[in-house]
Amino acid sequence: MRELFTNALIVNEGAVSHGWVLVDGDRIAATGTGECDLKAETVTDCEGCYLLPGVIDTHVHFRDPGLTEKATMVTESKAAVAGGVTSFIDMPNTKPATVSMEAAMYKMARASRVSEANYGFFIGATNDNFDELAGADYTRLAGVKLFLGSSTGNMLVDDEKMLDNLFGNAPSIIAVHAEDEKVIAEARERLKALYPGGIPVELHPDVRPREACIRATYHAIMLAERYGARVHICHISTAEELDMIARAKARGVRVTAETCPQYLLFDRNDFLRLGSRIKCNPAIKDPSDRVALIRALRKGGVIDTIATDHAPHLPKDKDGDALTAASGMPMVQFSLPAMLDLAEYDPDAEDIGIERVVELMCHAPARIFGIKERGFIRPGYYADLVLVEKLPLPGYKIKKTDVKSKCGWTPLLGRSLGYRVRRTVVNGGRGARPLEFE
Repeated sequence: MRELFTNALIVNEGAVSHGWVLVDGDRIAATGTGECDLKAETVTDCEGCYLLPGVIDTHVHFRDPGLTEKATMVTESKAAVAGGVTSFIDMPNTKPATVSMEAAMYKMARASRVSEANYGFFIGATNDNFDELAGADYTRLAGVKLFLGSSTGNMLVDDEKMLDNLFGNAPSIIAVHAEDEKVIAEARERLKALYPGGIPVELHPDVRPREACIRATYHAIMLAERYGARVHICHISTAEELDMIARAKARGVRVTAETCPQYLLFDRNDFLRLGSRIKCNPAIKDPSDRVALIRALRKGGVIDTIATDHAPHLPKDKDGDALTAASGMPMVQFSLPAMLDLAEYDPDAEDIGIERVVELMCHAPARIFGIKERGFIRPGYYADLVLVEKLPLPGYKIKKTDVKSKCGWTPLLGRSLGYRVRRTVVNGGRGARPLEFE
């Protein structure tokens, strides 16, 4: 069965071209510019919409198994596909934690039955599971996830011997949650003394201060430099980390960097409007950090990828103060249109453009994590495609009924977006598959 996509604005490998894509089964059979005289059982006129490679979100928490009252592989993969995300990589802090190959295989088996998007998983490091990490199959896993600061799931690794062993004998890329636990503990105790009735949620950036991120990112970079390991710093939130990573790259350190939509769309002033809905770890920081992060997205910049850190909680879990409200927010469904909007309309995002968004959300994730035959519109690659339309301003406003995630909310509720996902194609419509890694 073949489907021909015609009259599309194809965004791929740094260029936008008017052309066509032929899909045969689960693969891209051919591509071209201009008109097409090839035949297919189904012809889809894209009507001048953008045709992109499917987004690869390399940082999600789908809560399955063990936290399925918040989310499931079923609901969150549906949310992903609704937002143009054709592949995801799930983090290990589920219940039980994914800290063995056996636990990872369980999640793969679950995803094979219910996921609507292609799926991959990290294995998590602990203070005492190096043998499990060394023996894991990294053709089936994206890499090792390392928590240098505690977050949901409490998988903190603080044993220096384990860290030396991990970086010195790294079996794969190491994706790092970089926050220094000692800095956080000191800040938390100081603020608890100042606010005995509860720390206001708008002070979350002070409970988990910027110094925690700076110190932990420096630690991870120094370990990577010392041992030659590949390290991917997750959810960068401060300007100082950008400078540090730029200098490390210039020295040849094998470091790449991710940021998330929440750090590009919000700053700490938004706590007064949105409260705990934007509470996440690391915390959203200052307006100057937001601007620095946006500018770092430009071609040749420090940031390599945008991922969501999609972390759904039920509304009741978000009740509370800076310590008691749950950290994390659902972002996977609206990340692509929100980032296209940012590139188009935010004055600080000048010169980014739709081609750069595709690099950050589709191409670079595939390249950095060695994902086989995905992330690009190329003949022979899997037919993971997303059709996006640009709407006349003021666009459309996100309503509660639009939300596909099980938790039923989004911090973007009420926000107007100028781009909308019209259709998402996973493996040519043949259903989800496990990601394969080189």
